[in-house]
Amino acid sequence: MIQFTVEDFNGERQTLEIPEGISLSLMEVLKGSDYNILATCGGMALCATCHVQVLEGGDALPDLNDAEGAMLDTLPDAGSDSRLACQLRVDETLQGAVFRLRGAE
Repeated sequence: MIQFTVEDFNGERQTLEIPEGISLSLMEVLKGSDYNILATCGGMALCATCHVQVLEGGDALPDLNDAEGAMLDTLPDAGSDSRLACQLRVDETLQGAVFRLRGAE
């Protein structure tokens, strides 16, 4: 199982356990776990409504791809710890990470 923690818009934290090899994005898992994220573009890195802040574990995550970097550059509140949940696959790189929801509620 892969465990990571999500801090919602109210500051409440919940640890999620996801089976290995599930082949979903973090965005898909968040939506399936009833987090209120819009994910308007459906995972194409075009809207940034799945913006998350990586509070812990960012060093283990894969590098930004070009589309994700370009979209994050358009956000006034994005920082070096910002990622798009649609661009992160749920795999061992997420183990122990802590994500804060930042995209539109």
